[in-house]
Amino acid sequence: MSTPFPFTAVVGQDDLRLALLLNAVSPAVGGVLVRGEKGTAKSTAVRALSALMPGVDVVAGCRFSCDPAGPDPACPDGPHEPGAFETRPARMVELPVGASEDRLVGALDIERALAEGVKAFEPGLLADAHRGILYVDEVNLLHDHLVDLLLDAAAMGASYVEREGVSVRHAARFLLVGTMNPEEGELRPQLLDRFGLTVEVAASREPDQRVEVVRRRLAYDDDPTGFAARWADEESAVRARIVAARQLLPSVRLGDPALRQIAATCAAFEVDGMRADIVMARTATALAAWAGRTEVLAEDVRQAALLALPHRRRRNPFDAPGLDEDKLDETLEEFGGSDEGSSEEGSSDDDPDGDPDPDGPGGGGQPPQDGSDGDSPAGDVPAQGEPSDDGRAPAAQGAGEQSPVRAAEPFRTKVLSVPGLGEGAAGRRSRARTEHGRTTGSRRPRGALTKLHLAATVQAAAPHQRARGRSGRGLVVRRDDLRQATREGREGNLVLFVVDASGSMAARQRMSAVKGAVLSLLLDAYQRRDKVGLWPWGGSWAEGGLRPPWSGAGAGARVAWGPSGGRTPLAAGLLRAHDVLRVERLRDAARRPLVVVVTDGRATGGPEPVALAERAARLFAADQVASVVVDCEAGPVRLGLAGRLAGELGGTAVTLDELRADAIAGLVRDVQGTSRRAA
Repeated sequence: MSTPFPFTAVVGQDDLRLALLLNAVSPAVGGVLVRGEKGTAKSTAVRALSALMPGVDVVAGCRFSCDPAGPDPACPDGPHEPGAFETRPARMVELPVGASEDRLVGALDIERALAEGVKAFEPGLLADAHRGILYVDEVNLLHDHLVDLLLDAAAMGASYVEREGVSVRHAARFLLVGTMNPEEGELRPQLLDRFGLTVEVAASREPDQRVEVVRRRLAYDDDPTGFAARWADEESAVRARIVAARQLLPSVRLGDPALRQIAATCAAFEVDGMRADIVMARTATALAAWAGRTEVLAEDVRQAALLALPHRRRRNPFDAPGLDEDKLDETLEEFGGSDEGSSEEGSSDDDPDGDPDPDGPGGGGQPPQDGSDGDSPAGDVPAQGEPSDDGRAPAAQGAGEQSPVRAAEPFRTKVLSVPGLGEGAAGRRSRARTEHGRTTGSRRPRGALTKLHLAATVQAAAPHQRARGRSGRGLVVRRDDLRQATREGREGNLVLFVVDASGSMAARQRMSAVKGAVLSLLLDAYQRRDKVGLWPWGGSWAEGGLRPPWSGAGAGARVAWGPSGGRTPLAAGLLRAHDVLRVERLRDAARRPLVVVVTDGRATGGPEPVALAERAARLFAADQVASVVVDCEAGPVRLGLAGRLAGELGGTAVTLDELRADAIAGLVRDVQGTSRRAA
C-alpha cells in the first residue's frame, strides 16, 4: 500500500484543511465539497485525511461495519450477539465516476432469490464507506442515477436494494467528500445541498509558497516513507487534537444569541429550507470544540457562515458561489447579543478558530470569495468595466463592436428533443432506452441480470415445470428462464449552441431578446441534464468558445458580457461547431447531439457567403445531426435566410416568439432530422 502524502505537509489551503478537520471532529456537519482549478491539492488533502481519522470499533466478521455498542438490527449479517469486536482504521472509499449501480449499492443474486429464497447479497461501496469517508473525485461528472442513490443514502442513512419484491437494507452513514473543477460543469442542486460545507481553492500567487509546494512534492516523490516519517509528530498532534475535540463536542454550549445570529444570517441570504441553519449550528459547535472551548462565539458563527452558505445562496446555475462579507458582518452585528456566548473576548483577530499556529493545520482564514452578493438576476450585466459573474473582466471590444447589451429576462422554453430512441446517459430531454423508466418489454439478459421482468420470467419457466420434475409449490427456475426488463425513459443530449453575435444582430432591442433566449435555452439544458457547449461567432466573444462540458457561471457571463458587431462568418461558425461535435462523438458516441443555431441567417465575408454557409450546414445533415434554427430576423423586410439554413441542416426553424413554452403555436416542437428533409 502506498504511503499517503501527510495532511500536515499540505502547503496553504487553510480553509480546505479546516473544513475537512471540522468534519473529522463532527461527521454530522455533513461533508465537504471542494471546488477549484486543477492542480490545487484537492485530492491530496482529502486522501490524507483518512490517516488522521480515529479508529472505529466494529463487530468482528460483519461486512457492514456495525458498531458493537449498538449493532444495526436489520444488518444482513445479523443478528449480532454481544461479544467479539475489533478496532480498525476508518476507511476512505473512492467512488469512481463510471461506477455501476450494483458496484455502489451492492448486488442481489436474483436467480438464487427466486429459486432458493435466499438473499445472497454482495455489499457495495456504500456498505464499505459506512462509518468512514466516501470520496467522489470529479463529483460533478457523476452519472445521474448514481447521484440519486447517493441522495437517498445521505438522506436516510441507509441503503436499500430492491429487486422485484426482494429487498436488502443496511446502514450507510458516511462522511461525503467531493472534489470538482467548475470549468467541467456544475453540480445538481439536490446533491449540492447535501454537502454541509463548501470550499473554493486556488493556487497561491506567492512565489515563496509555490516554491515550498514544489520542494515538498519532490521530496515526497523521492522518498514517500521518509517524507511521511518527518511529519509523523505533526500528524500525531493533529490526530490527538481531533480525539480531544470529539470528546469535548458534547459539552459545547450553543446559546440563544448564537442561534439567533445563525437564523438571521440564513434569512438575510435567503437560503432555501432549514438545512443551512442546522449545518451552521453544527459547524459553529465543531469550531468551538476544535478551538478547545465550550462556548460558541460570534467568530464561530461567522466562520460557519463562510463555509456553509456560499453554495446555498445561488439562485440559478449562472450565479457564481460566494458571500457578501460586509452584509454578513452587518447581520451578525445587528443580531449579536450581550450573552457571553456571543462575545468576542478571549479570541484573537489573527486566529479566529483558536489555532495557535495560523499557518498550521486548521488555521484560520476566510474562503476566497468572488465579492459578489449574487442578488442580481441571471440576465443582469454589470456596469462597463466591472468583472463578469465568473469573476473575469469582459473581453476587450474589437473594431466595429457595440458595448454589451443587457439580456432580457429568461423564460421557460419549449422542449426541443432529438427524434428516435437513443441509449445515452440518463436525462430529461429525448426518448431513450435507460436503466430507469417505464417497462416496455423484455429480453434475454446480456451479462449480469440487473432489472428482472418477473412476468416474462415466469412465462418462460412455466412450460418446463413437469419436465424439470416440479413436485412442490415452488417454481423451478433456471438461468435460461430469466428475462431482463427493457425500459424507456429520457436521456440527456449533447446540446451545442451556435450563436450569431455579428453586426446584423446588433440592434440593441433585438440583441437583448436574443441573449434572453440563449440564457433561457442554457437554463433549460441545465435542468434537463444535458452536456452543453456554447460557440458564438462575430464579435470578440467568439474567440475560444466554451467546449462541452460547460460551466454555468462561465456560459452565463459569456452571454451577458458578449459584445456584438463585426462581420457574419456564418460558414466559419458552423464548421467550427461541426469540428467540436466530431471530437465529442469520439469521447461519448452514445450521447446524441442537438445543434441549436441562433441567427437571422445573413452571412457576410468572402465570396458567396450564403452559399458557403449552406454547404457547411449540409455537413450536419449528412451526419444526421438533429438541429433547430432560432430565427432572429426582424423588421418589415424578411429574407427568410434562417429558414433556408434550417432546410440545409435537415432541421426546422422557430422564431423567438415560438420558442416560448406559452406560445400559441404548438405545445412541443420535436427537432426533425434528415427524415424531414428527405420527405
